[in-house]
Amino acid sequence: MRINRQIRVSPVRLIGPEGEQIGILPTNEALGRARDLNLDLVEVAPNSRPPVCRILDYGKFKYELSKKDKAAKKKQHAFQLKEMRYRPKIDNHDFDFKTRHVREFLKSGSKVRVFVMFRGREMAYTEHGRRILDRVAEELADISSVEMVPKLDGRHMTMVLAPTSEVLKKQKRSSKEAPKMEQTTQQSELAPTETD
Repeated sequence: MRINRQIRVSPVRLIGPEGEQIGILPTNEALGRARDLNLDLVEVAPNSRPPVCRILDYGKFKYELSKKDKAAKKKQHAFQLKEMRYRPKIDNHDFDFKTRHVREFLKSGSKVRVFVMFRGREMAYTEHGRRILDRVAEELADISSVEMVPKLDGRHMTMVLAPTSEVLKKQKRSSKEAPKMEQTTQQSELAPTETD
């Protein structure tokens, strides 16, 4: 984005500080008008013929653009894909422990790739791995849905679980309430206490 003396093309289509069309003017005259108003001449559409320039406060303009970018990034939900590995001969305690972690990942709004890894002769008994993945899906059915059904890929049987929309809504609500809670605790810490 070119501003003021960086604009070399003449003439330009000029737009005033209030958004009104001024017309097609030589670049020097457009710069003079911007200088008279203590503002900048900014090229907003360089590819059009003639290029479109606007009279505005460039610092304020850049600040507003950065605010819009930050707001757009906040609205974007970037999910993480977490992974949890199970074995075909897993003990009940280990199964429960790992499944609890998968539940925490799902509650935090992440998708989880659950896979069973087979070694050596275990490849002959892939149905054991399928049973484990089915059991994981069944235990977490209250907060997740199966996004990718279990399938065998080499020595791994993989399944992807995604959090349900209710879980995502709760997670979003709690992330919005967290800053409010911090403000109230800070205010209560700053409040003077009565002494007897």
